Amino acid sequence: MIEFKSAEEIGRMAVTGQFVGELLAELAGVAEVGVNLMDLEHHARRRISERGAESCYWDYAPSFGRGPFRNVLCLSVNDAVLHGLPHDYVLRDGDLLSIDMAAGIDGWVADSALSVVVGTPDPADLKLIEATEVALEAGIAAAQPGGRLGDISAAIGEVAHSYGYRVNAEFGGHGIGRTMHEAPHVANSGRARRGLKLDPGLTIAIEPWFCRSTDKIRYDKDGWTIRSADGSRTAHSEHTVAITAAGPQVLTRRPTQSPTPTESTRKPGTAS
Repeated sequence: MIEFKSAEEIGRMAVTGQFVGELLAELAGVAEVGVNLMDLEHHARRRISERGAESCYWDYAPSFGRGPFRNVLCLSVNDAVLHGLPHDYVLRDGDLLSIDMAAGIDGWVADSALSVVVGTPDPADLKLIEATEVALEAGIAAAQPGGRLGDISAAIGEVAHSYGYRVNAEFGGHGIGRTMHEAPHVANSGRARRGLKLDPGLTIAIEPWFCRSTDKIRYDKDGWTIRSADGSRTAHSEHTVAITAAGPQVLTRRPTQSPTPTESTRKPGTAS
């Protein structure tokens, strides 16, 4: 069942989204060579507690994974792309780190992710991250009232293919609002003008993620961490977005990011 949100409810989600966006930007700045992943995890736990927020990850127990998730961040390094468990690992020069978090404030949730290179970047890693960011912006720009869910999926897939990457269809975006995962599923590849109509009040998380040279994945023994099947590097970008009568409203913009597509003349498929 899909729950459409009122303008007031979207405003409450935006409060959470602002916090999530600010904390992600903060964590990206903390992630440096020599920093332990558990330092990032504990930093986030402290900030979530100080804000009076709740982590959507803590005790999350879906059909996959082994036991409930007992962290507030997903930290995925290099060939890991989704659901990476924070653990005792010290970041090294050139590591590609994806940070994903979802939190709730007063019963309303927001979810967002970004990827960064720690230390000296490999141009191929920067290209991969750029592709996810451009695909995310294209997906957001396609999230127009009266359109179709497939418009978003097609826009993401088109960017992926233009960069030379294949798309895995097993995991993608999702509805969001009172809980982290709601209907509908938002695939990262699809056909335009197909699928659910995008009516005002729909709130979704759009999250393209790509592997450098494969669309196949494998799981670690922990049952959570998802990696590229061939060991190639990966990247992940995500925003929580509300469909409004005026166009898509991004609820998790980070402090240094540019305005939403409805506030600028940016064309679909161009980076923010």
